[in-house]
Amino acid sequence: MKLNYQQASGRTHLEQILELQRNNLPENLSPEEKKSEGFLTVRHNLSLLEQMNRVCRHVIALDGEILAGYALSMHPAFADDIPVLQPMFAELKPVLAPDARFMVMGQVCVAKPYRGQGVFRGLYNSMRTYLQKEYDWIITEVDATNTRSLKAHSAIGFIGLAAYQSGGQNWEIIGMSTAPVESDA
Repeated sequence: MKLNYQQASGRTHLEQILELQRNNLPENLSPEEKKSEGFLTVRHNLSLLEQMNRVCRHVIALDGEILAGYALSMHPAFADDIPVLQPMFAELKPVLAPDARFMVMGQVCVAKPYRGQGVFRGLYNSMRTYLQKEYDWIITEVDATNTRSLKAHSAIGFIGLAAYQSGGQNWEIIGMSTAPVESDA
């Protein structure tokens, strides 16, 4: 399998992202799938995805024309646009240096047929490459019960920055440096 990692470029890519997102929301997964495969928390709309993509393009993995996975780029300017993420931005303020340059990875998802094949790592490696000139950190948060996602992020170099509770859920804020790693050289 040879995937093409690139930045999203057009409405078709964004519509594919929304379709993959819908398929992986908790209400569309069994309890067993949520535990073994992970799940998504935030539901985006096309307008917001387009706005976010204009500021910093999302990273996608394509198998021909098929979307194998995506990692959304969410500039901090969008902090007020997704209510469930507003507490994360408030929790970040005391953790990061005031001059920290960071991009929030707003959501990552790999389509079921492509899981376990390195797509998750490929998305983040591509995101790091695209962002490293302008940003020092890629920041995200994960529902503390989503153990599959927490383990996957840890395995590629994310470190814990903060933990907090909001909306009856426990959240882990994690970050990864955009600096090239030795294997990237």
